[in-house]
Amino acid sequence: MNWRQAVSDFQMYLQIERGLSENSIENYTLDIQAFQKFLEIEKINISPLECEEEILKQFIYETAKVLSPYTQARRIAGLRNFFDYLIFEKYRSSNPTDLIETPKLGRKLPDVLSIEEIELLIDHLDLQHPQGHRNRAILETLYGSGLRVSELIKLNLSNLFFKESLIRVTGKGNKQRLVPMGIIAKKYLNIYIEEVRTNQKIHTEFKDVLFLNRNGKGLTRQMIFTLIRTLAIKAGIKKKIGPHTFRHSFATHLLENEADLRSIQILMGHESIATTEMYTHLDTHHLRSVIEKYHPRNNS
Repeated sequence: MNWRQAVSDFQMYLQIERGLSENSIENYTLDIQAFQKFLEIEKINISPLECEEEILKQFIYETAKVLSPYTQARRIAGLRNFFDYLIFEKYRSSNPTDLIETPKLGRKLPDVLSIEEIELLIDHLDLQHPQGHRNRAILETLYGSGLRVSELIKLNLSNLFFKESLIRVTGKGNKQRLVPMGIIAKKYLNIYIEEVRTNQKIHTEFKDVLFLNRNGKGLTRQMIFTLIRTLAIKAGIKKKIGPHTFRHSFATHLLENEADLRSIQILMGHESIATTEMYTHLDTHHLRSVIEKYHPRNNS
């Protein structure tokens, strides 16, 4: 088995068997391609079935000089999954990454916007711009429903249930969930759909896609990143923010207002409650108020 065939089969497995998103599959592929590039540079001519631990260790050692611990950990995880797949298909009997240690990573807490900062960003939207109301609807939907950017750009008109004030979201692994639309998000989605989108010339294959660019086609992740970063500069916000910052802010603000973790987990589409528990570390003021309010020593 050569590398090209192995990677192609692995991609098919990730898509069909594991139901991973295009972005996840691309990341796994990049990890394997980086290892292939290393083999070419070092003039090591081996197939995926012949890779041994020492070669993998050499690769990890060399890349550790230039990669952050987070990227290095992800790369090891990508290769580990690739060789696990080869074992699953009975091409190999062992995984050469099993004894390779992943860098110890501290928990990196995400940046969160305050309510005032979110309002500031929204205030800097130009609603006179042809895409102004679309951009307002995008920000209100990101913050109002806590969507991932990949979920946002995949939204269709048929995913919106205005009568019930619900959005059907397709998340990681093609898993679907229903999330509330939010009163303000609902208002600006209506304005965008009825007053802006309806007057656009839309390409046939994008007739059901909710958010469109000026050419009547779907938006990309990069377009949403650019929109938010441009607004942050205009608003004078120094934090490094992107679409995911609105998702983190959504969860954090719910927690600050005493929503329970299980509800937040469902709204966010987290498979594990442990992922949601990250938000309990974000706001020390909120945690301090919980101690002051509920701890028996503070009531005596």
